Amino acid sequence: METGLKFGPLGEDAAHLCVDMQKLFAPGSPWGAPWVARRLPAVTMLASARPERSFFTRFIPPRSLTGAPGSWGRYYAAWPEILRETMSEEWLRLLPELEALAPAGHVFDKSVYSPWWQTGLEATLRAKGVTTLVVSGSETDICVLATVLGAVDRGFRVIVAVDAVCSSSDETHDAVLSLFGGRMGRQIETATTGQILEDWRVPP
Repeated sequence: METGLKFGPLGEDAAHLCVDMQKLFAPGSPWGAPWVARRLPAVTMLASARPERSFFTRFIPPRSLTGAPGSWGRYYAAWPEILRETMSEEWLRLLPELEALAPAGHVFDKSVYSPWWQTGLEATLRAKGVTTLVVSGSETDICVLATVLGAVDRGFRVIVAVDAVCSSSDETHDAVLSLFGGRMGRQIETATTGQILEDWRVPP
């Protein structure tokens, strides 16, 4: 897959949006994805390059099955250990390397895959003049996918950092990146962290 910023360099209207890089998805958790630890250095590089322009989402499961409507009830019935009445709140925190970089007011909690419905994320981004999003995080084929498609629907320029996203399924991770870089290539750019940072124009 060809990568790069084919629609030009990034400027001050760009921001980094990191999706659900929490202890909940790190190795050791019931939902742990091995690739989270391997992708963390690239995600941290993006966040540390422009911490004031980095935003983070967290996936928050319901406290109990009574807070899981419809198909979510079936989902969490298979994962009762993830319900907050039994799970330690510690699992919900961002990974320490990213929590240390997260500015106040830049962390948005959601109970569904998309961050665009339950949070003030879009209003915050618009208020800060953000029109371009560099997306990193987990998982590529679920919450990252929902985040990217929602950003496209809202007219943001979207760049997916291919070496800073991950999934517990290699097959669907690869398929979604192929979708982004192929069929959706007029609206979604795919680039490496190095390519992104090289072409993110920051005033001296």
